[in-house]
Amino acid sequence: MKHSAILLGTILFAAFSTPAQTSFAQVSLAAPSFGATPAIAASSPLNSVSLGEPFAPSPALPAAAPLPEPVPQTVQGVFEKYSYDAYLGYTFFRLYEVPGVQTNMNGFNGSFTYWYRDRLGIDGEVFATYGSQPGQNSWQTTGGIGPRFRWIKPKGIDLWVHGLFGGSYITPKTPYGGQGTVTGVVGAGFDLNGHHRHMALRFAIDGVGTHYFGTFQFSPKVSAGIAYKF
Repeated sequence: MKHSAILLGTILFAAFSTPAQTSFAQVSLAAPSFGATPAIAASSPLNSVSLGEPFAPSPALPAAAPLPEPVPQTVQGVFEKYSYDAYLGYTFFRLYEVPGVQTNMNGFNGSFTYWYRDRLGIDGEVFATYGSQPGQNSWQTTGGIGPRFRWIKPKGIDLWVHGLFGGSYITPKTPYGGQGTVTGVVGAGFDLNGHHRHMALRFAIDGVGTHYFGTFQFSPKVSAGIAYKF
């Protein structure tokens, strides 16, 4: 009886100890060892680079082409030009009435010019001067129209010439005869322009041809004033 009980106990112990050993073996195989790489670590991107190997340098980018050096900008004689001139100034006129008789006269003159081209314009001018005839004072007026030519210089100077055709009149009537005559004017001058060329000082000298009193006169005129350009 005693031997039967010992044999039965041995069989039961062996039966229960076999599953436990199997389960322990499975746990031991599944448990990671210290030298193994976890599955998560193996799939990490960082694991693709070995810590013992140096990083491969990135391929060098192509060098950018050098920028061209800026070209210095220069202004070569650029001046603003205007289409119209309006002028007003002082005039001195010496009228040679008849041989041996002359009269110094002072007054004003005004002109207006339309520049059809850079160098060619249509000019209209009027001047009136006051003086003394024998025994009385008088006025002499002249008006004419004609071409004007100019040359624009780089230092603020405009040179010009003009020719006018029109008429002249003296009042009151002189003891020498008629009061009116046809007139021709030829002359030249220059403008000293301001910074923006809107304003200029103008100086001019002209020869005035008339036919008073049955004789021809060629009388000098000088003038100076201000021209406004627009």
